[in-house]
Amino acid sequence: MNTVAEFDEKGCYSYKKISTVTIPILLSMLMEHIIGMTDTAFLGRVSEVALGASALGTVYFLAFFVLGTGFSFGAQILIARRNGEKNYRKTGQICYAGGFFLVIFSILLMLAIKFLSPVLLPKMIQSAEICKATIEYLDWRLYGLFFAFTASIFRAFYVGIAQTKILTYSSIAMVISNILLNYALIFGKFGMPEMGIAGAALASSIAEAIAMLCYVFYTVKFIDAKKYGFNSVSAIISPDILKKVFSVSFWMMLQPFISVGVWFFFFVAVERLGERSLAIVNIVRSLSALPFIIIHAFATSTNSLVSNLIGAGKIDQVWRLIRKILISAFAIVVPLLVFYALCPKLSMRIYTDDPSLIASSANAVYVMCVASFVQVAAFILFNAVSGTGAIKTIVVIELINLVLYILFVWLVIIRNHPTPAVAWTSEWLYQGFVLLSCFLYLYFGNWKNKKL
Repeated sequence: MNTVAEFDEKGCYSYKKISTVTIPILLSMLMEHIIGMTDTAFLGRVSEVALGASALGTVYFLAFFVLGTGFSFGAQILIARRNGEKNYRKTGQICYAGGFFLVIFSILLMLAIKFLSPVLLPKMIQSAEICKATIEYLDWRLYGLFFAFTASIFRAFYVGIAQTKILTYSSIAMVISNILLNYALIFGKFGMPEMGIAGAALASSIAEAIAMLCYVFYTVKFIDAKKYGFNSVSAIISPDILKKVFSVSFWMMLQPFISVGVWFFFFVAVERLGERSLAIVNIVRSLSALPFIIIHAFATSTNSLVSNLIGAGKIDQVWRLIRKILISAFAIVVPLLVFYALCPKLSMRIYTDDPSLIASSANAVYVMCVASFVQVAAFILFNAVSGTGAIKTIVVIELINLVLYILFVWLVIIRNHPTPAVAWTSEWLYQGFVLLSCFLYLYFGNWKNKKL
């Protein structure tokens, strides 16, 4: 290990190490974002109904998806801590046990989506046309859960041990296959059937299967199975390891599930404002995804590196690490937000060629830019708290925040029917509360003695 490159003179991770971990995560997330961009770009040329239904279907699917990624995120915290302690065999055993659980869990969730969605969605979505299209989307999208959950535990392993190159490779394979399949299946090209919104869903599911296979191949080919405990198959059914993973992962599953559930509630509330408002919010959501994934990449690195630092006994360097990551993240995100604010119409042409829809969306873009600026610090501090192992604290912060968020959506959106721009100010409340709560906990809370 090149400690000179990895650590600065005070024993904190260097900017070089932060970038080495973050850049592959960022590239992989950018590749995944392109999938969402192509879905929106293609479906925006099908109809406003398809565009709105894909937004609802995506967020609804995401509520189930984050249960698996939340579990793997909890596993990632443990993997990073064991890696910092140099207990390498445990990292692979945690990955094994987590993967076994996620395979079973994904099958159960697929059945739940298949049979519950046709019952639940008509009660929540007013437009019969949008509801029908949303269910059509989910009928094909649900198959991606199995592959996405399996890939997520591999991702947790590689981020946890701070070796993230494979994330880039798998994401490139996923995005290339998704773009080609999207074009072929949505519009019926290359001899494929013309499936419309269902084609977008099927393309995403197949692309996730390809990404999962990349992880499997890389692990078999390049990872030292003995060093990382992958030769200990008994870990798959080890009650002790599963219990330990669950002690952290349960809260990491609960927090994003509730969060995305409330996010879906936001979209349902906006749908009541009309198909045009839903289309506007979907476009702004797609624009906000690019700064978000940059923020998310730095936040994911924060979680892993904070946990590794604590595992290595360098608790006094945590705040120094957070400051370095904040500087790096703001340096990338702020220029992007300035571009959005100065050229909102140009930015939106990626997603729609409807001049009236573009003109109606501009104010909401400005509101989103402010929310994303606050989110840089909020999400990085949020992941720093989770990296310390204070998982229950994270859940309490999130629950209080979501109650406030629901009240805002009910009072401002459902009761008063505002413009999409005003509706999007709900993000100001959400991000501001996260930022304040996590800062206060890291400054005053008792996190330095947390054991995992």
